[in-house]
Amino acid sequence: MCGIVGYVGERQAQDVVLGGLRRLEYRGYDSAGITVVADGELSVGKRAGKLGNLEKALGEEPLPPATLGIGHTRWATHGPPTDANAHPHTGGAGRVAVVHNGIIENFDELRSRIEADDHVFKSETDTEIAAHLIELQVVSGVDLPTAMQRVCQQLDGAFTLVAVDAADPDRVVAARRNSPLVVGLGEGENFLGSDVAAFIDHTREALELGQDQIVVLTRDGVEVTDFFGVPAEATPFHVDWDLNAAEKDGHDWFMRKEIFEQPRAVADSLIGRRGVDGLLQLDEMRLADEEIRDLDKIIIIACGTSFYAGMVAKYAIEHWTRTPVEVELASEFRYRDPIIDQTTLVVAISQSGETADTLQAIRHARTQRAKVLAICNTNGSSIPRESDAVIYTHAGPEIGVASTKGFVTQLVACYLLALYVAQTKGTRFGDEIGQIMQQLESMPGRIEEVLARADDVYRLAREHVANRSVLFLGRHAGYPVALEGALKLKELAYLHAEGFAAGELKHGPIALVEDGMPVLCVVPPRGRDHLHGKMLSGIQEVRARGARTICLAEEGDTTIAPYADELITLPRVPVLLQPLIAIVPLQLFACELATALGHDVDQPRNLAKSVTVE
Repeated sequence: MCGIVGYVGERQAQDVVLGGLRRLEYRGYDSAGITVVADGELSVGKRAGKLGNLEKALGEEPLPPATLGIGHTRWATHGPPTDANAHPHTGGAGRVAVVHNGIIENFDELRSRIEADDHVFKSETDTEIAAHLIELQVVSGVDLPTAMQRVCQQLDGAFTLVAVDAADPDRVVAARRNSPLVVGLGEGENFLGSDVAAFIDHTREALELGQDQIVVLTRDGVEVTDFFGVPAEATPFHVDWDLNAAEKDGHDWFMRKEIFEQPRAVADSLIGRRGVDGLLQLDEMRLADEEIRDLDKIIIIACGTSFYAGMVAKYAIEHWTRTPVEVELASEFRYRDPIIDQTTLVVAISQSGETADTLQAIRHARTQRAKVLAICNTNGSSIPRESDAVIYTHAGPEIGVASTKGFVTQLVACYLLALYVAQTKGTRFGDEIGQIMQQLESMPGRIEEVLARADDVYRLAREHVANRSVLFLGRHAGYPVALEGALKLKELAYLHAEGFAAGELKHGPIALVEDGMPVLCVVPPRGRDHLHGKMLSGIQEVRARGARTICLAEEGDTTIAPYADELITLPRVPVLLQPLIAIVPLQLFACELATALGHDVDQPRNLAKSVTVE
């Protein structure tokens, strides 16, 4: 959630900061603001609503020329999205400005303390307390980095803070605890951002900051300390994608572009996974073979779309390794006192690597001596750094808030993990693993086949603009696909959409079915005849009650056609791999239906790309 940009250099700070905020819009926000330091004073502009509101205001009343500035796109937590609550916030004397991501949990106590000293607050936010506290420190005579250190020692919660001082026009100071922040390294200039998209068109060299670190940016360098001023190290890394990867490439939405990028994303996530000996090799598998062989349970923790990828993983891991798997919502995991120990592998799935619930869950798991493996798309983010092993998904930047290629590459990573455990435990022969890998490596081509028929799905979607409720049915690995398809429609089209295991219909949900209601059915391949037959029965049940059935079934499946009002054909693939192709029409359906309804597909209401607070 939220976007942060900081800059110090020789360029006009307003242009650099606004450009960075524009590239961070995908994170979700409801207000925006900017501060520059010029002639010993702070100049602030901020507006509720989209970035265009701020740009319009600055066009009418420009900020003065300046080469140092900070900016923010806010997602409302404390206080509604208003001009007054938008960041940056300033101290009472107007000397210090602060932008902030996260939540300061003890802000009420701190605010009460200084309100007693006649400090007047202009907003309802928790952020403003940080501006007042930092300003109190610099007014007392300490420099801005020391002020930041002292204030961070007082704060509870998850936060990224970035501050500037009108009396210190050559320095930007930032702090990080449980909230993302990266540094961009330039020549005669340096940058800050919530992620590298903030500065990718200026530099691809970056630093990842550790937990509880403070960074000081000047034109000529970067210094990193902990919250007590002790020098600390930050890890350099090179960004392996450029600004072109974040452009729409002729599509109307980033999300639509990213749907069509899925064949390449899947292929990239499979590159280099097999050695010259044919054995699987993973990115950063820092777990010894003995540790994997000793595992007696795997727990997958995730949120949202990643949770549904984990549900698919359960089918694959248990089938290929005979190891029991539990799939849990990360937000609930540590609150139920889970039974885990050193023979448990906790698999954390997070596209951003900063998902707050998942991060706290893995920290709890590690206190219980469990091993942790991260599946993530963001190199150097918090969850991979705090895990024992990592599988990176190599999806590239995903700008659309609703995940698409993030989901399919997470599926690939889950399959790779399952096969790696099978290889290490010896539950599958090498030729069996090789055959499954060949099937996986053919999937980019199979996804291309589905995308080639996108126009048929678009037509179907436009036919349902008047429907206010849609059901999704699936069995086995198709059940998580149904859940993810329903989630996409909720996120983008703001419709009532529910996914069900088809066998659960008669246990209550069939009461929802009414005449003309669209029901999208993910039909298992015919190789699993017991699943296929049960699914066919479910389709007949809803159709008998007036539903309009839209069936996703493999090519040549003549048994489904008589019961499908609309048939979307899928290439023939094994049942465990079918989610990789079955989800694609559901993504296209949601994207096109939302477009037809006039919604902003890339930035759905009330949603943020990465949830970095609990």
